Amino acid sequence: MTGAGGARRADPTARVAVVAGGTAGLGLAVARGLAADGWRVAVLARDQGRLGSVADELERAAGGPALGVRVDVADGAAVDAAADAVERALGPIDLWVTGPMVGIAGEFLDVASDDFERVTDVTYHGTVNGARAALARMVPRDRGHVVVLGSGVAHHGVPLMAAYSGAKAATRGFGEAVAAELRMRRSRVRLSMLDFPAIDTPQYRWIARAGLPHASRPLPIPFTPEACARAVLAVVRRPRLRTWVAEPTSIMALGGRFWPGGLDRFFARFGRRLQQSPRHDGDMLPDNLWEPTPGDVGTRGVYGREAVRWSPQLWAVTHRRAAGALAAAGIVWAAVRIADRARRSPRR
Repeated sequence: MTGAGGARRADPTARVAVVAGGTAGLGLAVARGLAADGWRVAVLARDQGRLGSVADELERAAGGPALGVRVDVADGAAVDAAADAVERALGPIDLWVTGPMVGIAGEFLDVASDDFERVTDVTYHGTVNGARAALARMVPRDRGHVVVLGSGVAHHGVPLMAAYSGAKAATRGFGEAVAAELRMRRSRVRLSMLDFPAIDTPQYRWIARAGLPHASRPLPIPFTPEACARAVLAVVRRPRLRTWVAEPTSIMALGGRFWPGGLDRFFARFGRRLQQSPRHDGDMLPDNLWEPTPGDVGTRGVYGREAVRWSPQLWAVTHRRAAGALAAAGIVWAAVRIADRARRSPRR
């Protein structure tokens, strides 16, 4: 456990947030945004080295204590103990942002069973463990907010990502069920789910792969973590159950519901071509499937200025009064970009 928060008395009036996976990628971007808004933030992760530097950064940004807790979110007892540590150091938990993930790219039969289960353990059970630890403390107090970070692949599975697609689909069903149970209780505790498009995070530098010759790359239109974090902060301020963060997510969700056969044919034809490229083979780091990738990797991946910082639908998500027509226009824009990239992708 790191961070000066552990040396101070917990403030029962402070706003306290926990971010699982908060030392890299989207989780780090969300933690930074919360700290800038004055939250006392605790980040959970496996890498002790990054925890210390991130906790120090968040403490400076918030002007108050922050905390880093080393934990593997696949271990439910360890997550519960981490929640106890956070409440002792910072105060009662008001917000829990959960969406940890690891991944392995490859065809299902090429992925070893234990690697497949590891993806499920972290991505699905890690989310469940976080929600359980949070709700066990929030429900008796009748206040709090759990935010589940999901993915567009929850609405339609993506080839070469069977473990991740399945875990995110399970996470979506879990979140809907728990949200209904909270309503049954007439609880004031809220649960929100955000489904994201591909995001330009370090995950694409350290994702494991099985039977694939090249580095895995995101499906078209990777967004910046900072842009997606703005959507999370908007939902923290004004909770709602479901949010499709950007146009590619809407395409997956609407396509999976109304035109699944079309998506089936699209992925059968372009799924491998869109996710395999030698372009970034030299940027790869050791994978983080079983052990954390060392080093201060930050929020971003390898796409730099190519990553999308703004889109009509993302703007609409962060500006709730925006016209629906703007979001619809964004979906058309995204579809055109996806089709263009598929057309220009070299055959393999």
